[in-house]
Amino acid sequence: MTVWRLAWTTCEAIFDLEHLSRQLTDLEAAGSAPDFWNDPNRARETLSRANRLRSVLDAWREARQALDDAGVYLDMAAAESSNSAREAAMSESTTLLDRAESILNDLEIRSLLSGRFDDRNCYLDLHAGAGGTESCDWAAMLLRMFTRYAERCGFQVEVLDAQPGDEAGIKSASLFVSGSYAYGYFKSERGVHRLVRISPFDANRRRHTSFAALDVVAELDDDIEIEIQDKDLRIDTYRSGGAGGQHVNKTDSAVRIVHIPTGIVVACQAERSQHANRERAMRMLKARLYEMELDRQRREMEQFYGEKGEIAWGRQIRSYVLQPYQMVKDHRTEVETGRVDAVLDGDLRPFVDAYLRKFRPRDEDDA
Repeated sequence: MTVWRLAWTTCEAIFDLEHLSRQLTDLEAAGSAPDFWNDPNRARETLSRANRLRSVLDAWREARQALDDAGVYLDMAAAESSNSAREAAMSESTTLLDRAESILNDLEIRSLLSGRFDDRNCYLDLHAGAGGTESCDWAAMLLRMFTRYAERCGFQVEVLDAQPGDEAGIKSASLFVSGSYAYGYFKSERGVHRLVRISPFDANRRRHTSFAALDVVAELDDDIEIEIQDKDLRIDTYRSGGAGGQHVNKTDSAVRIVHIPTGIVVACQAERSQHANRERAMRMLKARLYEMELDRQRREMEQFYGEKGEIAWGRQIRSYVLQPYQMVKDHRTEVETGRVDAVLDGDLRPFVDAYLRKFRPRDEDDA
């Protein structure tokens, strides 16, 4: 317990809980002011910041309570004369210590999400690489993996656009992920993902290597100005895909926008009206153009493509090997695991946590 209490004291010093409490009190006071909603954008930002602080402080209180309760059970175990009662008290104490450790680990990771846009929602753009049906099927597997990961994190996922493969899988997909720190928890996934397996589409059962790439950009606030001229846009409309319904497949409501100077393409078919799809597609385009402009200013255009570059061999950030052995390895952090099925089912936290620890905000230009 001495080690735990020392760790707790150190963490309190790092996070300055009293300062966070004062900040939350000030924000709550601002929220009760009569003119609070005169500026809706500022009001929403204030509420969002208050909710983030409240979640951190609630987690700290829960961890502290678990630690205090564990100490009580340890005292009970020391006082028990019965072996069974002593073991039960020790078991309960261990459970509470594990719970406190888990909360403190999550808070440590949260402390690393201090980049400029880490707390924002984000857009995901997934693209199959060369390889036809194999790569399209791999892209569909990744779409499922990222969706499951988002659900594990408590995020909401909305598919804005998806282009099916000719035979199986998807050629591309655009998603909107909403939730506290969605961008922070997804930015580590930007890049090329490589799959090695026995192909289910090969009658000779040969081993194939497939690639797919993910782009991740943060959603921007309305107060960030991005100048886009109409002459630089090519806007196409088409019929939405999907299961049908009153509007789907009956009207040209889906929108695809091409930004001619940069070649950036965005599309949305999630809404029923063409106007709503166009508005969401423009927000996606502004987010991607803003990210690209930041990279141009930093003279590091590679970062816009993540570590993605060409969707091919030698560019992958992570490899998923199903044959001749089972292993997932991240090439940036050297973290690896043989639990391939769990990873493909969305268990990405070991890779995300390792990335955030290695590439701390002070090492990032976007911090």
